[in-house]
Amino acid sequence: MNPRLYRPFTATPGRQRGAVMVLIVIALASMLLMGALALDGGHMLVNKTRLQNAVDAAALSGAKTLSQVFGSGNASTLSRDAALATLAQNANATGNGELATAITDAGGVGAFAVVELSSSVYGPFAFPGPANARYVRVTVPTYPLAGFFWNFAQAFGNGGLGDKAVAAVATAAPSTIDISCELAPLMVCGTTVPGSDPPQSPADTFWGYTLGDLEVLKSAAGNDPEIGPGNFQLIRLGDNTGGADIRDALAEGIDQCVSAGEPVETEPGNTVGPVAQGLNTRFGQYSGPISPDDYPPDWVTTYTGDTGGPVMTYNDSIPQVEYQGVEVTSNGGELLANGTPLYDLNNWRDDSALCNDTCDGAPDRRMLNIVIGNCDGASGGQTSVPVLGHGCFYLVQPVSQQGNEAQIFGQFDTNCPGEGYGPASIAEGPQIIQLYKTYINGVSAPSPDS
Repeated sequence: MNPRLYRPFTATPGRQRGAVMVLIVIALASMLLMGALALDGGHMLVNKTRLQNAVDAAALSGAKTLSQVFGSGNASTLSRDAALATLAQNANATGNGELATAITDAGGVGAFAVVELSSSVYGPFAFPGPANARYVRVTVPTYPLAGFFWNFAQAFGNGGLGDKAVAAVATAAPSTIDISCELAPLMVCGTTVPGSDPPQSPADTFWGYTLGDLEVLKSAAGNDPEIGPGNFQLIRLGDNTGGADIRDALAEGIDQCVSAGEPVETEPGNTVGPVAQGLNTRFGQYSGPISPDDYPPDWVTTYTGDTGGPVMTYNDSIPQVEYQGVEVTSNGGELLANGTPLYDLNNWRDDSALCNDTCDGAPDRRMLNIVIGNCDGASGGQTSVPVLGHGCFYLVQPVSQQGNEAQIFGQFDTNCPGEGYGPASIAEGPQIIQLYKTYINGVSAPSPDS
């Protein structure tokens, strides 16, 4: 009797027929799913980055405009318009065609993005926001994206992936500069409170200055400057010395960082010609070896007496700034001479707000960042003066090339554009515009979209 041979049923070829096909189908489906995630995920990441960059730029543009027109009646509207215009310009840039299409499909950039303002980084944000708003937030709540394999991937996830879209939000505002890196070579003396730690300025002032105070930023021949004989409030920054450097520095500013507490050196001499040649470019007046291509005028060059009438003068015997022999007084930026209004900081702000990039020249050219020094004990000649801080002064009028009339007059402003770095906080003095973390629900963790 021959033994019967048995083969395990698992080895039966007939029973494995079609198994490879099932494995191939599963593998192809997995590859397609991975391809969907890779292609659509990469597409989302690229567009999220592009959108965030555009929203960041829009928030910075809105905050910069708000800083320029702060205090005017239509500041909120101008800031929103600037933010939305910047977002639209970025959408129309090469490579952002999808973003431009999404804005069009939404009904325009105003329907695609939301611009809100607040007086605090924590909010609440709204439009038009409070009168003292300094923070601008731009939000794109949803940016729909085209799906390649997105619907296929959703079929495996029971629709749990949701619609293919990204969002972005950005908050921007000024930030005070502790270390200023672009200064005019001028210094005014500040006031401190003895015994305070650290030294602070008197209450409700910035080293003794309040909004609109009319000050002599540079004295003239025959004046009695606080720094002592031989000085006219000019200072030496870095390696800049002599008339040519003074001229260029007053035309544009010196690329030199100066922090509070360190000393600056005074630059003796009146230097009338170079001072006038450099500073007056800001009013569109050019003389000497200087070009409007290099140093454009301010958007607004209007000043009292610009049509040939009298300008402000300085009476050193009293001492005081006068207009036609009458003392010029200041109240919150308003300059008056015996009831006669003079062109001042507030007028310039209002006129600059009307420009909004439509005027010739450049914005804020009539705003100077200068050193505020502790002049106690200054002895005259070339001497060192400790820096208290940096102040913003609006140029009231061009400077005369007459030696005894070569004063520079400026009005103190609480803030102005600057270059440098410092803490993320808003206080008086030169400022930069920067991005802040976005807090959606008050003081809490920042938004992951910011």
